[in-house]
Amino acid sequence: MTRTGFPSKAGGMIGSVVAGFDGSPQSSGAAYWAAREASLRAVPLRLIHVQEPSAPGHVFRAPGSRSRRSAQRLLAQTADELRRTFPALDISIHSVEGSPIDVLSESAAGSDLVVLGSRALGPVMGFVLGSVSMAVIGASNCPVVSVRAESDASSGDLVVGVDVRQRCEALLRFAFDEAEQRGCGIRFLSAWALPPLVGYGAAYDPRVHAQLEMSTKATLDDVLRPWKKRHPDVRTTAQATVGHAATQLVASGREAGLTVVGRRVRDSSLGTHIGPVAHAVLHHARTPVVVVPLT
Repeated sequence: MTRTGFPSKAGGMIGSVVAGFDGSPQSSGAAYWAAREASLRAVPLRLIHVQEPSAPGHVFRAPGSRSRRSAQRLLAQTADELRRTFPALDISIHSVEGSPIDVLSESAAGSDLVVLGSRALGPVMGFVLGSVSMAVIGASNCPVVSVRAESDASSGDLVVGVDVRQRCEALLRFAFDEAEQRGCGIRFLSAWALPPLVGYGAAYDPRVHAQLEMSTKATLDDVLRPWKKRHPDVRTTAQATVGHAATQLVASGREAGLTVVGRRVRDSSLGTHIGPVAHAVLHHARTPVVVVPLT
């Protein structure tokens, strides 16, 4: 048992959806999104509040006994509201002391998803994820979802970014399973950049562009073919496009229900790294974004 009390799935126990909660509108939106997702998956929902006394001013910190009681009361109220909306859902609440990064990352070991809220900076600047959220995304061994407070969890296809040069089995498994649970389609996108000088001035050759597009699309189709056979009821489209991958994903995902990206699992002495594409999509996509760890 971990300090959060979650059993390991390796022991044959059912998975769960975990939502970090700090009483903010962002975390309330994340809790609702997580409840709907847990209901779709028919797994329990765990709402976790973490108090870190040693980190003054931290977004997850509830300093003092009065603030702690207030956070616990909000946690219980949120759970009661969710039970009225999702009466069949098993919901439990956990208010613990410790490092938010450690507790939330630890909870991922026995969970299907970890869900966190993000704060809007404005229509131009996008969204901000705190250091805890970024660290949890980088440390968790299960998918982590960043949810905006105003996100609509009920509509839209999935938009999935695929790097055809990398192994992406975990990404595709998540995408097809999620689409089946939601009863929606998937739009796969593989973006690529033109070789140096090809897109500039007299050096531009539309034949090169067309050949690269055809090659990338063919590779993407090859990657998707076995997954489409396993999930014949999932409606899919695939597109290869020129440009920066994050920019293309943000633009394509404006009307999506969920944007899905992968991150490489790698250790670094310099700290958490989730990759430039995932980082940019997390900060600029208007939809919920799920980051899937890839091995």
